[in-house]
Amino acid sequence: MIAGNNDLFSYLPKEKELKIGKYKVWLTHGHTYYVSMSIERLRDAARARGVDIVMFGHTHRPYLDVEQKPMVLNPGSLSYPRQEGRKASYIIMEIDRSGNAEFQLNYV
Repeated sequence: MIAGNNDLFSYLPKEKELKIGKYKVWLTHGHTYYVSMSIERLRDAARARGVDIVMFGHTHRPYLDVEQKPMVLNPGSLSYPRQEGRKASYIIMEIDRSGNAEFQLNYV
C-alpha cells in the first residue's frame, strides 16, 4: 500500500493498482503527472490504464470529481493542507450494498 510522503528518495512505491469491490483503482503520488497544474494528464494516464478510479496526492489540496470517468480524487492533507483556508481534510470511500462507490470529503 502507498502511505505517507513518497516523493523523491522514498523507498515507498510510486504507484499501485488494486481492486476495491468492482473498481480498478490506481494510487499515485501524482507529481510526475503535473497535478499541480492540471489533472488532465493524470486523467489521460488513468484512461490509458483502464482504471475506474484514480487517487492522488502531492498538492495537499482536496479534489473530488466523481461525475467524469475515471473518477479522480485527492484527500487533501491532514497535516499540511494547502488549499484556501488550510483546513485539514480526508476522504472516506464506501461501497454500498449494490457495489457502488460513495465518497465523502471531510474537513477537520
